[in-house]
Formats: sequence, structure tokens, C-alpha cells
Amino acid sequence: MIEFEPKTVVFAFGLTLFAGLATGIGSALAFFAKRTNTKFLSVALGFSAGVMIYVSMIEIFFKAKIALCEQWGDRWGYWATTAAFFVGIGIIGLIDKLVPSYENPHEIHEAKEMTQPGNAPEFNKLHRMGLFAALAIGIHNFPEGLATFAAALKDPHLGIAIAVAIAIHNIPEGIAVSIPIYYATGSRRKAFLYSFLSGVSEPIGALIGFFVLWHFMNNVTFGLLFAGVAGIMVYISLDELLPSAEKYGRHHLCIYGLISGMAVMAISLLLFV
Repeated sequence: MIEFEPKTVVFAFGLTLFAGLATGIGSALAFFAKRTNTKFLSVALGFSAGVMIYVSMIEIFFKAKIALCEQWGDRWGYWATTAAFFVGIGIIGLIDKLVPSYENPHEIHEAKEMTQPGNAPEFNKLHRMGLFAALAIGIHNFPEGLATFAAALKDPHLGIAIAVAIAIHNIPEGIAVSIPIYYATGSRRKAFLYSFLSGVSEPIGALIGFFVLWHFMNNVTFGLLFAGVAGIMVYISLDELLPSAEKYGRHHLCIYGLISGMAVMAISLLLFV
């Protein structure tokens, strides 16, 4: 069993809390939707996708492979890493499948869909949509919290990069919760509260995952967990971040953000070699 220093655990939890509560930033931005810079949002989402894809494929998958190959040899260690990677994709894909499309935060909806009188459902339906979005985001944030927490335990610098990337992608999720709640109730407080609570599931996921896996923490557990985390992050990037970046801005802005995210992640990793 791997032992962790208390300060490392506290630091990892703090990063997870930061990433999860970024939904509150999205909630605050939603109150000024008409002034939101969608081009900047497009670049930011592309940047987040670039960070997550690069770090997943270059760093996390690689570290998982090393850990598992040390335990099971090159052949079976590589097989196990690859299998865990696709299991991670399957888990987050199944969650997406079980959540109705309109309440799913991974399905793209523009603010005007929910705020323009001609397009909006009745207020009670808007309220229901906001509540379902909060629940759906809470479900999605659970494995993301475990991913951030596990990465920070293994490598604090890697944890910081993942936390920032997930925080960026949580901002539009906060918007998805707060806009329908706000327009249904007229209460900024309620809109912010539901958005805030949806993000709390991220640190909760980290804590539950940590205590459940505490007695099983070894190189094999970390290897399988890291490979699964890599799959989850790649799926989120391809299914949510890049389509959202395209939706909010122009194609090239999304790609510029993507490449910039990869470059920044690459440089940050090189600095700690």
C-alpha cells in the first residue's frame, strides 16, 4: 500500500475543490450573457481540450503503462493499460448515454435557446431543465474529481495542469445550470446555489474514491486508474470541449486554442523533466 503525506492529500483535495467550484464562475458569467465574449470562450475551451488530450496521451497513459509493465511485464502491462484506457472511455460514455440529451451538459445549447421568449419553454420546464442539468453535471463531475485527485497524489505538477483544464471546462457547465434556473425563478441566488452544488460533487468524488481505494493503493491500482483517467479526459475533450469550442466561435479559433493548450502543457512538462 502506498502511503501519502497529509499535506499531499490536502493539496490534492484543494485542487479538486478548485476545479469543481469553477462551475460558480460560469454561473456568474451567465448573468451577463449578452456581454460574454464567445470568441474568448471558444479559445479557452480549445485550450482546455489541448491540455487534456496532450497530458492524457503523452503523460498519463505513459505513466500508467510504466507502472503496469513493471508489475506484469511489457506485453500484459501494455494490454492492461490499453484496456483500462478504453474502460474509462466506456464509463463516461455510458454516463452520457443514461442522461437525457437536453439535460446533458455534454450536449451543446446556446444561451439564446433558453433565454429568448420565443424559444423558451414554460418557466416550470425551464426550472426542471436547470435541476436536471445540475444533477447531470454532478454525475459527470464525480469521475472528474477522482481523476484530478489521483493525478495530484501521484504528481502535484500534473494535478495542477489537470485541475486548471477541468476548471476551464466546468465554466460553461455552470452556465448550463444557472441560465434556466435564473430565467425560471428570477433569483440569481438560486441560480448560483444550484450551479455551486453541482460542482461540489467533484471533491466529493475525490474523497469517496480515495477512501474506497485507500487500502488498495499500489502501483497496479494507480496504473489502472491513471489509464482510465486518460480515457475519461480524452472522451470529454472530443465529445464536449471541442464541439463546444466550435459552437461558440470560429473553427480556427478552436484549433488555435487546442494547439496552444498542447504547447503550454508540453512546455510545463519539459520544465519538470
